Order: sequence, then structure tokens, then C-alpha cells
Amino acid sequence: MHFRPLHDRVVVRRIDVDHKTAGGIIIPDTAQEKPQEGEVVAVGPGARNERGELVPTELKAGDRILFGKWSGTEVKIDGEDLLIMKESDVLGVIEQTNTLKKAA
Repeated sequence: MHFRPLHDRVVVRRIDVDHKTAGGIIIPDTAQEKPQEGEVVAVGPGARNERGELVPTELKAGDRILFGKWSGTEVKIDGEDLLIMKESDVLGVIEQTNTLKKAA
């Protein structure tokens, strides 16, 4: 099945973070918070403004994003847990930098 979101909605797959603290303590699944980082799977065409003109979404499939803790609606599509949220629920896009730190 292929799912296409409508308007300014995006489909997001949560990205799991490390289950260990900096000190090496492993956190059990029951004590962990759900990650607030994800990868955009699909985006809608955009929302309409007051004049009825289509305003395209700024996100694209493959973007890595941060979103609010209580954002989106959890759905299961083809056995995979995904989130559907409005583009306005996305806090920002995580961009990878290719700078290397020199050893001091």
C-alpha cells in the first residue's frame, strides 16, 4: 500500500536514539521517552492561503527533522509505526555538516 498525505501534512518515521547514557548505563525500554527525531517519508502538496493559492511544503522525503513531544497522530501502515503531522508541528530540519574537527 502507498500512502499519500493531503494538504500540508507529512508522514514521519521515528529515528531511535541510543539506549545508553554517556556513563554507559543502559536504559530499559519502559523508562525511555519516544524519540522526537524522525525521517520524512512522504509529504503532501501544500496548504492553501487566504486567496486560495497553493503554498508548497518546505519539507521533502528523506529530510531528518525534530518535532514536538506530543506532535502528530500515530498510525500503522504496512506494519510500520509512523506519525502523520502538520508541517507546522515540525520544529526544524537537521542538516549534516561535513566539517572535521582538528585534534588539538
